[in-house]
Amino acid sequence: MEILSVQGLCKRYPGFALDHVSFTLEKGRIMGLIGRNGAGKTTVLRSIQNLVHPDAGEIRYFSLPFSRHELEIRQRIGFAAGGVDFYSKKKLKTITAVTRKFYPGWDENRYQDLLRRFALDEKKTPDQLSAGMRVKYALALALSHRAELLILDEPTSGLDPVSRDELLTLLMELAREGVSILFSTHIISDLEKCADDITYIQTGKIFCSQPLSAFAGNYLLVEGDDAVPLSPEFSEKLLGKKIAKAGFTALLEKEYAPLCPLPCRPASLEEIMIHLEKEREEA
Repeated sequence: MEILSVQGLCKRYPGFALDHVSFTLEKGRIMGLIGRNGAGKTTVLRSIQNLVHPDAGEIRYFSLPFSRHELEIRQRIGFAAGGVDFYSKKKLKTITAVTRKFYPGWDENRYQDLLRRFALDEKKTPDQLSAGMRVKYALALALSHRAELLILDEPTSGLDPVSRDELLTLLMELAREGVSILFSTHIISDLEKCADDITYIQTGKIFCSQPLSAFAGNYLLVEGDDAVPLSPEFSEKLLGKKIAKAGFTALLEKEYAPLCPLPCRPASLEEIMIHLEKEREEA
C-alpha cells in the first residue's frame, strides 16, 4: 500500500531549487533521505508538509491529495526533528495538554505507556531534558495519536551512540507494526542498520530512490596502489577516485567487476555517498 507519493515537487529559492523531486513510500517501510548539507533534504520534508509552500508538484498521503485533505491527513501523520526545543520553560504535562486538543484520536493509554518506556517525567521542562530525551518526547506526542506515518528530520542529531541505537530499534519495531517512516540523516551508518529504502538527493535533484540493498549492491569499492598501472579502459570506469592511507580508493559499478585488476569489496553506503559526491564535484 502506498502511504506517501511525491511527484514533480518543485520549490525555488534564490540560488537553490528543488527540481521535480519524485519518490514513493510504502506501508511499513523505513526510507532514509540522504544528501549533503544544502542538497534539499529539509526543504523536501517541509514542502511535503506544506510548512513551506511548493511551487509545483503533487503530494498524496494514503492516496489522498494533500492539497484537499490536509486536516484529515495531519491526524494520521507525525513529525519530529532533532534539536526540538518546544516551549523550554513549560512543563511537559502542559505541552501535552495543549497538543492533545488537536487530535480527536488521542490515545491516552498509549501516551502513558510511552512515557514509561522512554522514562519521561511530565513534571520536567524541555530545557531539563537531554537532546535524546527531547526527541523521545516528540516521538511520544506523534505516536500517541496513532500516527501511521512518521516524518523525522535528523532525529538522531546530537544523540550518543546508545541513545541512537535505542531510537533505531524503536523505529524498526514501529515499522513491523505497520508504521511507515521517512527520515533524513547525516549519520549514514544509522540507515544501514534500519532502512529499507533510500532516496538520495543531490543539489535539489533525485539521484536515486530505491531499496537500499539494490542501491548498495550496484557498487564495489576498489582499493588500489598508484604504482600498479591501469588500462585507460578500466580507469575511466572508476568513480570518485580519492587518496587513501595506502594508495587510493574508488567506486566501481558492479557490472564492471570482471575488468578490475585490483582488490575490491562491497562498498558501505557511506563510502558510496562519499565517492559519488566526489565524482559529481569533479564532473
